[in-house]
Amino acid sequence: MKVVYIFSTSNASYILNNMVLPQLENDKHPVTVSGMFFFADNNYMLVKDNPTARRLALLVKEGKVGFVLGCDQCCMQRNIEDQIEPPFGIGCFPTLYARAGEAGVDQVITL
Repeated sequence: MKVVYIFSTSNASYILNNMVLPQLENDKHPVTVSGMFFFADNNYMLVKDNPTARRLALLVKEGKVGFVLGCDQCCMQRNIEDQIEPPFGIGCFPTLYARAGEAGVDQVITL
């Protein structure tokens, strides 16, 4: 199954750092993570030199996560749009829909 995770809750950092990332890093995640999309303050996890950003960037480079996007409006509101870790991007719903469609996503999960 191919999934996209949307991180929008105040618990997203805990869930990502303590549940999802360890499973991906240890090849124990039971689904293919086609992408991740971050809303509101969760975009701070994507800023350069953030430990979460470093871990995620490595997983993207290893092919264990397809794409990582921050909400463009959320990033601009926080003035961090130029501070996002490569290879991540920012975009809006049309960007997310296009990337998810290209990846053949089966399920979208909001955390």
